[in-house]
Formats: sequence, structure tokens, C-alpha cells
Amino acid sequence: MASAVQKITLSSSRDIPLNKLILSQSNVRRVKAGVSIEDLAADIARRGCLLQSLNVRPVLDEEGVETGMFEVPAGGRRFQALQLLVKQKRLTKTAPVPCVVRDPSTKILAEDDSLAENVQRVPLLGSVLELSC
Repeated sequence: MASAVQKITLSSSRDIPLNKLILSQSNVRRVKAGVSIEDLAADIARRGCLLQSLNVRPVLDEEGVETGMFEVPAGGRRFQALQLLVKQKRLTKTAPVPCVVRDPSTKILAEDDSLAENVQRVPLLGSVLELSC
């Protein structure tokens, strides 16, 4: 008898105002190497868009109720680049940001999402310059 294949449900995507996002302490990236935040902000401004959504989780209060704020455990450099664009008055603080919203009841830790986003990536081979987010 064949075993049943477990069905998955992908996380929803939606635009969230930038001022409703906060940087998570669960981001595993600690080394500031590669493209600088300033260069990443300039590239986002030049393109007029993010090429990759931020991965976010709802912030919950003491009772487990969503507060309307979202933490960013994966995509922290992109988030910081967007904040820099606000500081430079090139982007409004309420600009809609494309986000993949994780279900707050997931058993997967935010650190796991952050690690996967950084480790599962395949680098471009033979490229002179890599401008990934």
C-alpha cells in the first residue's frame, strides 16, 4: 500500500508598509561582506523594485495576538537598504514592501528561515560581479 504524500501550503505574499517592519534578532547573517547596504540601496533605487521579497513573521503580544508589526528574519540587508532610502528621502516610510508572511504557528524557527535563505543559494559561477540581494 502506498503512503500518502504530505501536502504543503506555501506562505502567503502581500505588501506591508515599511514602517510596520522591524529587523529581527533571528537573522543569522553576522558578517558584513559583499555588496554594501549603500550599494544595495542604490541598486534598488535604480531598478525601482525589490527583486526578492522579504521573509517576515507577525509580531505577537503577550496573549499571542498579532500586533500589526512584522519582524524580518530573512532579508535584513534589503530591509536596511530600504530604510536607507527613506533616510535619503528617496522612499516614503509607508511604501509597500513585498513580503512572504510566515504563519505564526509554524514549527519552523525564524533562524531556520534565515539560514535557509543564505545557505540554499547557488552562487553564479564565473561571474565578475554578483549583485544579488
